[in-house]
Amino acid sequence: MNMKERFIKALKGEEVDKVPVVSVTQTAIVELMDKTGAAWPEAHTDAQKMADLAMATYTECGLEGVRAPYDLTVLAEAMGCTINMGTKNRQPSVTDHPYPKGLEGAAMPENLLAQGRIPVVLEAMKILREKAGNDFPVIAGMEGPVTLASDLASVKKFMKWSIKDQESFQQMLDFACDACIQYANALVEAGADVISVPDPVASPDLLAPETFNTILKPVLQRFADGVNAPMILHICGDVSPILEGMADCHFESISIEEKVKDLKGAKAKVAGKVTICGNISSPFTLLAGDEAKVKADSRKALEDGIDVLAPGCGIAPDTKCSNLRAMVAARDEYFA
Repeated sequence: MNMKERFIKALKGEEVDKVPVVSVTQTAIVELMDKTGAAWPEAHTDAQKMADLAMATYTECGLEGVRAPYDLTVLAEAMGCTINMGTKNRQPSVTDHPYPKGLEGAAMPENLLAQGRIPVVLEAMKILREKAGNDFPVIAGMEGPVTLASDLASVKKFMKWSIKDQESFQQMLDFACDACIQYANALVEAGADVISVPDPVASPDLLAPETFNTILKPVLQRFADGVNAPMILHICGDVSPILEGMADCHFESISIEEKVKDLKGAKAKVAGKVTICGNISSPFTLLAGDEAKVKADSRKALEDGIDVLAPGCGIAPDTKCSNLRAMVAARDEYFA
């Protein structure tokens, strides 16, 4: 069983020889940028550098898959958002929004896949597919429809609509979902094996669990149903109140942070519906901890039944490569 077969089987809940170790969230770290000469922000706009940086997590850190790009603004930019491209250790962010007053008069860009950085990302997927062959998986990351909708309108206006103008709220979600489906399938056609979808604005920290279950879940279901590849849904924070709702969103797997304290309980709640990726703390273990801490937390996650051992959220850029290698070592020791 090679890395690609193992990862896809694990996502689908099928039997594997050992739990795969990958990052389904942000993977780039400064140490690898220095080693490859492919640093942010240039690696956000150069397909070869984007691919080289992704490959380094496999060749230098031992993670069993490659993932790109490194931010959640590619589709937002293509649809009209203004982006600050960040720095070597700070991701791009949205600074201005095209539809703060709603979608009246708005239209999907005629050739969405030719806009902004989308062609760069698609080219990077092709490069990574060629390098990976059938040996290890290529994971494409993208913002989810809830986060994209909030970027198009602004988070403040989007939150206000969720309470006072649910028609505009729903329209923006549907508009964003249409774009997400188109972009995700293009990523698959370019070579991605799996689509990983961080959707942080769907978190119960921002929107009520009732809103998730009644409004957001149907949108996420439509998104997952429209994409021709296995999908992973990541939502930040303690998602315990929406865990069962996430399991009903038609994704193959969900990614959770360490803030979900009871991994065994979470597994029981979603059994038979989805698998779980995670939940090694990015800030407190991988960034701030030592190798012993990484190994201890990894062993605990494995004992508690994690399906894919992974960082609980995006890897902080200043994380040490040795701590990522320690995750792989912990898995190897566990299954020795």
